[in-house]
Amino acid sequence: MAVKVVCAGGGPAGLCLAILLKRQDPSHDITVHERNPEGSTYGWGVTYWRGLLDRLQDHDPDVARAVERASVRWSDGVAHVRDLTTRHQGDEGFGIGRHRLLDLLAERARALGVRLEYESELTEPPADADLVVAADGVHSALRTRHAEVFGTEIAEGRNHYIWLGTTKVFDAFTFTFAETPHGWIWAYGYGYSDAHSTCVVECSPETFTGLGLDRMDEAEGLAVLEKLFADVLDGHGLIGRPGAGWLNFRTLTNRTWHHGNLVLLGDAAHTTHYSIGAGTTLALEDAMCLADALRTHPVLPEALTAYERRRLSELLSVQSAARYSARWYENLPRYIDLPPHRMFALLGQRHSPLLPYVPPQLYYGLDKAAGQLEVLRRLKRWLGPRAARALHVRARGR
Repeated sequence: MAVKVVCAGGGPAGLCLAILLKRQDPSHDITVHERNPEGSTYGWGVTYWRGLLDRLQDHDPDVARAVERASVRWSDGVAHVRDLTTRHQGDEGFGIGRHRLLDLLAERARALGVRLEYESELTEPPADADLVVAADGVHSALRTRHAEVFGTEIAEGRNHYIWLGTTKVFDAFTFTFAETPHGWIWAYGYGYSDAHSTCVVECSPETFTGLGLDRMDEAEGLAVLEKLFADVLDGHGLIGRPGAGWLNFRTLTNRTWHHGNLVLLGDAAHTTHYSIGAGTTLALEDAMCLADALRTHPVLPEALTAYERRRLSELLSVQSAARYSARWYENLPRYIDLPPHRMFALLGQRHSPLLPYVPPQLYYGLDKAAGQLEVLRRLKRWLGPRAARALHVRARGR
């Protein structure tokens, strides 16, 4: 049955949902309202992993192919600490410019017959819509109107961060930690095109004020950061965005994600700390889950309840990982003086709920031993039951 869907927010979540609903039933009347002009977007590049492409392939192969073609990829991680560097091979990661991603999604949505209305902000649900989707970000106007019903809670993080771009194209996901007289400051860098990378800089409040970053204008602040990270920038500059200064990350949660025919999607429903690189992936997964629920549950309240239940369950482990990841960086002095390869290993384990409570050197040893045991378990499975029994007999005979 054709329905009228109105979506507030033309980011990845809103556009993806519009695409999927139109694919399910071309007779649906779908309009996406975006408050900003077409072509204007915040941020630089976003990251994702192969699993997202696989899920997109299941829902819309055309979008999956277009996104993969427009992405760059890497498989290594590099950490620079003082004058030492360590490199490790990891899972294949992808980067794509946020602007490029939105262009691809908007092009696909229009081709399917979705109406896109730019410079159009919804502040209240349209009375004639069957379904109203609030995909208008962390500051969602539609959610704010019913904040008590949704049970919205926002927790502000301790550290300061700023989202920047650079013409230095990193060949790996790059971490760099710089020591200053006022404490440590660090950056995460990753390529998203053949000409640009994203560079997120973070530091504690003490370092932020000690360096005077709280009192500098944009040009002065960028000059300080370029000097601090000169070794990894290789002469390239950092690029800011007018009006987008230093922030404290805000973790947003909601007790429920729907109210009547209004449903929350993406950052309007939840945020997870940027250090796990999952924001765009989770927004697109929300859209795929909601589209699935609306297809399999013809009664709207049942569909919205199924969507909420599934996503709240799936997000539990991700939100936990994000909290512990943010805490790892907030307690950086606990790990920074380890040998670089050990520090980088624990950086990879920063999602662990045990790590904050176990001495770092001890945790590293236990994790390494556990890894060796897993190798032995895999070898035993590979050899098969007969060979494993033979090894056991030999061991007993010694």
